[in-house]
Amino acid sequence: MATILVPLPRQDFDPTEAGVPWRVLTAAGHSFVFATPDAKPAQADPRMLRGTDLGLLSPMLRAQSAAVADHDRMAQSPEYRAPIAWADLDAALAANRFDALLLPGGHAPGMREYLESPQLQSAVATFFERDLPVAAICHGTVLAARSRVARGDGAGRSVLFGRRTTGLTRQLEMLAWRLTRRRLGDYYRTYPQTVQDEVAAALRTPADFLVGPPALLRDSDRLQRVGFTVRDGRYLSARWPGDAHRFAHELAGMLAEPR
Repeated sequence: MATILVPLPRQDFDPTEAGVPWRVLTAAGHSFVFATPDAKPAQADPRMLRGTDLGLLSPMLRAQSAAVADHDRMAQSPEYRAPIAWADLDAALAANRFDALLLPGGHAPGMREYLESPQLQSAVATFFERDLPVAAICHGTVLAARSRVARGDGAGRSVLFGRRTTGLTRQLEMLAWRLTRRRLGDYYRTYPQTVQDEVAAALRTPADFLVGPPALLRDSDRLQRVGFTVRDGRYLSARWPGDAHRFAHELAGMLAEPR
């Protein structure tokens, strides 16, 4: 069974994008190591957990009840309550502690330290260099896109250069922002540039960013076909919380494959 590393910021990660994969992969027999900036348990985006200030849009935008339950069980797990520090990742990677990497997303301001962390970008690049499974969803693809190849002919390029990926689409990001900006300002705009535009700029060609079919419904364990993912070798990506179940089960399938 695999040991999966999940780095998180101090606060504001998306509860669905972490909680659903945790449940699915734990049930498959895999174990987790969480990593945070200060080795203290991370806090999910409270607005996504409780729908605070989302008004009539709350049922559409917040995490669904089953995903909240997955998050809550994850948050009580021993591994979640005792994370390692980002500063300890180099030593853990040198000791080959991890078999796979999971990069959840989130859009609230607390995500910026995660997306901008040189320590995490270096760790992500190491997973790609070792050809270990990497799974990124939503803004997690931004962290992957910002991670750079350290050596060889591709040195300095994004680890996603030459790969196909998806991520939070421009349409999804701008729709959520337009629906909430009067009440919440730029809550849904982590950066002025959209996720799709930044990630696509890191690729060999913008056509390597796949937007998938319209995201009209959220998937579930029984309706995985509603979700959308892109797999390129041992790299798996998805767009938003509505893809999280398919994303989790496909990652479980990847980990079951022989090397």
